[in-house]
Amino acid sequence: MKTSAFRLAAALAAGLVLSACGGAPAEPGVARATTVNALPEGRLAEGEARANTKGAATGQSCVDCHGADGNTPLDPTYPKIGGQYRDYLAHALQAYRSGDREHALMSNQAADLDDQQIADLAAWFASRPTELRDLHGVHSIN
Repeated sequence: MKTSAFRLAAALAAGLVLSACGGAPAEPGVARATTVNALPEGRLAEGEARANTKGAATGQSCVDCHGADGNTPLDPTYPKIGGQYRDYLAHALQAYRSGDREHALMSNQAADLDDQQIADLAAWFASRPTELRDLHGVHSIN
């Protein structure tokens, strides 16, 4: 009995791993859909254009504050978002838009974005070179 239960658990685990890794690659210029509130496919060219568009609320574009690559922020307290996970960026923009996350500038910038624009921005910034680094253990005491 133990052996058959183990085999079943192993088969289920293998199936989950394979399904997570499977799927056809996205066509060039289109990022794969995320599971963040069922957003549409992110389009890179449209995301780049939107990142350079001045927002009516602040008169600033995304790249004005975060830099052309998303990694050279205007202010050192602004995050580097180039190469950030697409799901994280989309979730953050949705939270600013809904009011679940608040910031004096970002809440206003995101308020008028639709789902397609959020998907496009998230896909484009995620496609930029990353300066993300793992801080695990940086402050450990030896």
